[in-house]
Amino acid sequence: MNYYNEIKNQIINNEITKKVKDYSKNKSDLNTYYNIGKLLFEAGKHYREGIIREYSIKLTNEFGKGYTQSRLRYFRRFFEVFSKCPTLSDELTYSHYCEIIWLEEIEISYYIKISIEQNLSVRNLRQRIKTNEYKRLDENTKLKIINEEKSKVTDLVKNPIIIKNSNNYKIISEKILQRLILEDIPSFLDELGSGFTFVRNEYKIKIGDVYNYIDLLLYNIEFNCYVVVELKITELKKEHIGQIQVYMNYINSNLKTNKQDKTIGIIICKKDNKFIMEYCSDDRIITKEYELMEL
Repeated sequence: MNYYNEIKNQIINNEITKKVKDYSKNKSDLNTYYNIGKLLFEAGKHYREGIIREYSIKLTNEFGKGYTQSRLRYFRRFFEVFSKCPTLSDELTYSHYCEIIWLEEIEISYYIKISIEQNLSVRNLRQRIKTNEYKRLDENTKLKIINEEKSKVTDLVKNPIIIKNSNNYKIISEKILQRLILEDIPSFLDELGSGFTFVRNEYKIKIGDVYNYIDLLLYNIEFNCYVVVELKITELKKEHIGQIQVYMNYINSNLKTNKQDKTIGIIICKKDNKFIMEYCSDDRIITKEYELMEL
C-alpha cells in the first residue's frame, strides 16, 4: 500500500466535503484525522518512526502549513486511543480530543462525558484538566463512572475544592473566603459537580427569636434539592455538624416542597477531621477541604 497517497486522498476528500457540506465539517474532520492516524500507525510498523518526518515534509510542500511532525503524531495518537477506547462523538471537536488523548482511558471517558453534558468549550475543558478534576473525585465515584452507575448529588464534589484567590489574600477569613467564591461563582459551582445553581449568599433565616445566616444557599436542578453550604477556615468541629443540621432542617421545613428531595449540607473546611466524619451519621452532610489557587 502507498500510505502517503492514501493520506493525501484523505486530506483532499476532507477539504471537498467541508466546502460542499458545511453542516458535516466536524464529523468529516474527525473521520479524516482518525483515518490518517490509522495510516500513519500502519506505515510506522513498516518504515519506523522516521516516516513521520518524511511525510511531514512532503505534506507541507503539497498542502502548506498544518502538517508538522507534532500534528501527525497527534493524528496517530488519536487513532491509537479511539480504536480501542470510547466511541467518537461529533458533539466534540478534534480540538477537544487533543486535550485528552494523552490521559488514562478512564479519565478520557470522564472528560468526554462532562464535555458533552455541560457543553464545555475547549478552554473550559483545558482548565478542568489543569486542575486535576478527575483525580480529585473520591474512589467510590470513580468506580461508579467505570461501571456507569447512577451518581448521587454528593458524588461529584471535588476534594479538595479549588477556590481562586484572585487578589492573593495572605490572611483568609470566612468573609474573604465567601467573597472569593462569589467573585467567580460559576467556577465554584463546577467544583461541586453538575446541576448546581446559586440562590443567594448570607441567606437569612429566623430560628426562634434569633436570626441566622446561611453562608451559601444553592439548588441542584438534576437532583431536585436545596443545598446548604457552610464555610469554615478551621478544621471540622462537632459544632459545625450541629449547626448545618439545624440549617438543613429549617430549609426542609420552610422552603422544601413535597415534590423536592431532602436538603443536602456541604461543609467546606480547611482540613478534614476523620474522627468527626466517623462521628457524624447523617450521610446528607459531606465535608471537603478547600485549596486556594493564586492567579
